Amino acid sequence: MSRNTVLIVGGGIGGLSASIALRNAGYDIEVVEIQEDLHSSVYGVGIIQPVNALRALDAIGCAEACMAVGYPTTAWGHMLDVDGNLIREMPGARIAGSELPPMNGLTRPQLHKILTDKALEVGVGISYNKTFATLTDGPDGVAVTYTDGSANMVDFLVGADGVNSKVRPHVLAEDLKPAYLGQSAFRLNIPREPEIDRIILQHGPEGLAGFVPIGPDLAYLFYNTTWEEGCWLDQDKMADELRERLAPFGGLAGRVRDAYVNDSSQIVFRPEEWLIAPAPWHNGRIVLIGDAVHAVTPHLGQGAAQAIEDGVVLAQCLASHADHEEAFASYTERRYERCRLVVESSVQIGEYEMDPSVHPDFDHAGLTQHVLETMVQPI
Repeated sequence: MSRNTVLIVGGGIGGLSASIALRNAGYDIEVVEIQEDLHSSVYGVGIIQPVNALRALDAIGCAEACMAVGYPTTAWGHMLDVDGNLIREMPGARIAGSELPPMNGLTRPQLHKILTDKALEVGVGISYNKTFATLTDGPDGVAVTYTDGSANMVDFLVGADGVNSKVRPHVLAEDLKPAYLGQSAFRLNIPREPEIDRIILQHGPEGLAGFVPIGPDLAYLFYNTTWEEGCWLDQDKMADELRERLAPFGGLAGRVRDAYVNDSSQIVFRPEEWLIAPAPWHNGRIVLIGDAVHAVTPHLGQGAAQAIEDGVVLAQCLASHADHEEAFASYTERRYERCRLVVESSVQIGEYEMDPSVHPDFDHAGLTQHVLETMVQPI
């Protein structure tokens, strides 16, 4: 039975997850995505799915598919020194009464295909190469005109269009912009070495190398390093730059550097930005989710997880409240502190990686464990 019509602006992880959850709750859903197709809307290499992400994916019927093509782990990870010696185990957390693993890794294209296929299966409409031109919120709905010249009225509109959201100014008066952490990341898919059976973090003198399994035979290398804002590196110089920065490493990072860091075209480079928008996250019939209100640096692997949770919680709140104002207020109340903890903890870890002397007593592994244990609590 149809409840209301919902337009979701943005066909990324958060937007697709919300579309499935809302459609399962009985809403008529249309997603508009500015990119030309499914593949062009995917940016990056692999993705970490902590157990709380898997719980949210399970709620929309996608967890099993993700684990089938990915790499479920028996523990979160461990931490090594620059030479590859073990510093500390990082067990992660489990959900009481659940058999879900502490973490699953998979490629971003696989995740997008799983979410897209499920959305289409449950009856979500998806239009690519299209977004809104104007929005006018009113007492009876949101009037929308589109970049293809069409127009319609929807009951509710969800802004899931990322950290540089074009919907956000319709909700928050402040001219919010993401903050640059001062750190950027190199990422590269590599063959999975046998020891990459969980997240591995290897501390260097000036940066942190990490490894994430994303399939039976596939993993990715990342390297977080201090980087001047606005300084972009030519694509054809990526491999040389990354090899140079990995030069001090022995152990796993050294072996991976020598064997696999050679093709600049395969390396993804991205600045690390963060944002936590003030509440409320809605205005009238327009509501924001995902990076539009809580952009997360990658240090805890929680960015996508929080966006997926947003979609699940938003659907629950709309389905359980007759009044949309109450529903949106409940959604923000359930999400705000949880997302703030993730954003601020990720920033703290990044700041420590850039300059350990600023926080000499900082416990990287301990903070990670605290966040993971918090995330397994009910949403």
